[in-house]
Amino acid sequence: MNSADDSAIAPNTAAAAPAPATILDDLEWRGLLFDCTHRDELAKRLAAGPITLYCGFDPTADSLHVGNLVPLLAMRRFQNAGHKPLALAGGATGRIGDPSGRSSERQLLTPETLANYVAKIKEQLVRLLDFSANIPNTARLLDNADWIAPISFLDFLRDFGKHFTVNHMMAKESVRARMEDRDTGLSFTEFSYMLIQAADFLHLNQTYGCELQVGGSDQWGNITAGLDLCRKKAGSEVFGLTLPLITTADGSKFGKSAGNAVWMDANKTSVYKFYQFWIRTDDRDVVRFLKYFTFLTREEITELEAKHTANPGAREAHRALATAVTTLVHGAREAEEAELASKVLFGGLLDNLSERALSDLAGEVPCTEVEASRFASVAGTGTSTSPDDAATTVAGASLIDLLVETKLCPSKGQARKDIQGNGIYINNVRDNNVARAVGAESLFFGKYLLLRKGKSNYAMLRAKS
Repeated sequence: MNSADDSAIAPNTAAAAPAPATILDDLEWRGLLFDCTHRDELAKRLAAGPITLYCGFDPTADSLHVGNLVPLLAMRRFQNAGHKPLALAGGATGRIGDPSGRSSERQLLTPETLANYVAKIKEQLVRLLDFSANIPNTARLLDNADWIAPISFLDFLRDFGKHFTVNHMMAKESVRARMEDRDTGLSFTEFSYMLIQAADFLHLNQTYGCELQVGGSDQWGNITAGLDLCRKKAGSEVFGLTLPLITTADGSKFGKSAGNAVWMDANKTSVYKFYQFWIRTDDRDVVRFLKYFTFLTREEITELEAKHTANPGAREAHRALATAVTTLVHGAREAEEAELASKVLFGGLLDNLSERALSDLAGEVPCTEVEASRFASVAGTGTSTSPDDAATTVAGASLIDLLVETKLCPSKGQARKDIQGNGIYINNVRDNNVARAVGAESLFFGKYLLLRKGKSNYAMLRAKS
């Protein structure tokens, strides 16, 4: 370019935006592309037009957990790029148990338990994929029991088993690892799992034109078995793509909080605890998890990374992660309430919290139940510190008594000193009145009262009838 052309460019002219990344490029940038079959051919197929893909979720519990989010969100990423996802609830495979990545056999579930698990998991799948009828790539929710259960054992062996050699199956990592374990071994039930998952891929290919299966890296053997079956029985060239199994910076398995799974069902893991799981992400993991678990753009994540590097104590990246994932799983209102509840434990007010949010908060701090009648107006209780006022009518329960009952203060004498020293708060509002009687008007939803001593010693009171 000559100097005349240079002078025509305004100093603040933005550079041309880069061409949009392909879905594979985006997955790779996010660190989500662990492996795939025939990468170049898959890229060409994706570029040629929308593709139908699927991922299966076995009902091993009555809820999905945060570890399931990686493949679920991967399907949503494909859907956002114009492709059509099939979410498969494993009503059939769940009766067998996948040996992949396990050192022992799963406990077999009763049909009734399995049906209950499948129903609840379907509800959660609906939250994360777009099932709108007015879009061309609407998601579909399927259950492999619909086509696997009607097949007789002899028909299955004849129609599917003959296409697999035992030698080939034993070479798969998921099988070999268990075969080498002398203590647990591998049952024939689990050995058959690979064939059922392969049959799923064939059915979906022939019925819905599915060309791609997505799963965790531990599913590679099962996925490639499906590719082989589709090629042998239907002459279909299909693809497999695996995602990494997530670990934290300290090498521990992702998705555990104090040894327990972090569930997507709010009745198993409260929205508050769910939000807290993400807000407490290790500084070393937060940017990586922003890539894995959110739909924030590359530019937005890069900006958050720069802010995190400059001032990790501000925890801006952590808040963005917690808000984004909680919104995805539980909704915007619930995420906002979880954030407000978090602020309450740093002195924020309770005014905008729902009853459910307060109930969740009551599970996070010491909670004492008291009779609701104690907060009503009663006569001559002696709660006043003045002997002359013994017969007066007092509206509620003695603050001093409540502080002792909740163990925020070891004695009434210490409670008086703490109140007079401006160290006591009712619903995060300081109160230095030693004669204070707490009335029903101070209870949120007629039930909850938060007491605080100093900066961080909290106790919740819950009134009961």
